[in-house]
Amino acid sequence: MTPTQIIVIAKEPLPGRVKTRLTPPYLPAQAAQLATAALTDTLHTVTATPAAHRVLALDGLPGPWLPPGITVIAQRGHTLDQRLAAAFTDAHRLHPAPAVLIGMDTPQITPHLLTTATTLLHDHDAVYGPATDGGFWLLGLRHPDPRLLLGVPMSTPTTGAALLHRLTEAGLTAAHLPELTDIDTADDAAHVAAHAPGTRFAAAHTALTSTGTSTGPGTGTSPHDRPITRRPAGTPTPR
Repeated sequence: MTPTQIIVIAKEPLPGRVKTRLTPPYLPAQAAQLATAALTDTLHTVTATPAAHRVLALDGLPGPWLPPGITVIAQRGHTLDQRLAAAFTDAHRLHPAPAVLIGMDTPQITPHLLTTATTLLHDHDAVYGPATDGGFWLLGLRHPDPRLLLGVPMSTPTTGAALLHRLTEAGLTAAHLPELTDIDTADDAAHVAAHAPGTRFAAAHTALTSTGTSTGPGTGTSPHDRPITRRPAGTPTPR
């Protein structure tokens, strides 16, 4: 079996561009702090997981949060299904290998959980990690094929079911991972922080909670903010 590569799809964590559903109660800069912590946790978990290659499909520019050992590629596409499909395609073009893709909204993942996903691809065509919102937080494909994602409706309570139907229609066997909560709302953030107390995300959440968050004028989502479409945790987010 060819060793598996791990892909993270994410957005550069800039205020007003990431985690806009956290504002309010958080300020855009505070939401970006939480996004940075979540992305950092995710990338360090990936570097701690045995893999043939590690790829970050990024919308934006790398920052100090990027650890060594990860190849950065630019995201392509307009809609989330296109971006997810392109991430698989472009990573496979660089390194032809089975691939596991996650977003940046599940900092509670562990190297053990990712290793389980990569190992399951030895005996299954696909690996699927369901999210509590009806989406998915992980998708692994032994033979990455963009057609499995293109046209799947994203950011809905039935995204995960639609993806599973697509896999079944293609005649693929799919292994299932535990259900996780991805971070879209303040309640999600509190839940994940409570269940992953040793993470950078939990520390950032505690720090912001202890200092208080602002809900005054100007702290909501600006008309120019681009809401994060969900991913996987619904859908793996490039957020």
